[in-house]
Amino acid sequence: MIEFALAVFFLIVTPGPGVLTTAGIGAAYGYRPGLAFIAGLFVGGHIVMVLVISGIAAAGLAIPWLRTGLLLASVGYLVYLAYRVATAGSRIGFIDPSKPLGFWNGLALQPINPKAYVVTATLFSGFVIFPQALAFEVVVKIVIYNLIWVPLHVGWLWAGVTLHALNLPHVIQRRINVAMALSMLLVVGLALWSAA
Repeated sequence: MIEFALAVFFLIVTPGPGVLTTAGIGAAYGYRPGLAFIAGLFVGGHIVMVLVISGIAAAGLAIPWLRTGLLLASVGYLVYLAYRVATAGSRIGFIDPSKPLGFWNGLALQPINPKAYVVTATLFSGFVIFPQALAFEVVVKIVIYNLIWVPLHVGWLWAGVTLHALNLPHVIQRRINVAMALSMLLVVGLALWSAA
């Protein structure tokens, strides 16, 4: 169970579209819109869990043209987000929407986020905790997952709010943008590796 919890922590803490956008909303608009976005990510993430655990995602992804199309769309979206982050200039931009993204944006992001599928599939198929009680194992995994997921996302929101308040020099802000963009590209690589 400890191995599962560590895997949840490390797979979720790595930057992906959800956490980077959460941090960006925090940097641009503060806690309230960020918490609404996190609530949407939370619900959307549980939709992805249902799709993965039930096998619906696997059945859909077994159709070659659908799998390839979804993979290309997801990778393209992540590369676009990485580009937006890297070219945000000398201010910490993450994502700079004209108005705050809210609950529905968070909800919509998770089903198209390849990292959400990779993480969920890895966690729910890669760690056997209670081999004789599959339903109980799924419930335990969901509880552990949520106990780690919620504080990590709130932490990313706090990081965005804090970075905004720090008023860092332009050169440091630019380096942070490039590091976040590279992290996004790492997620793209993970998605492509997983697909292979």
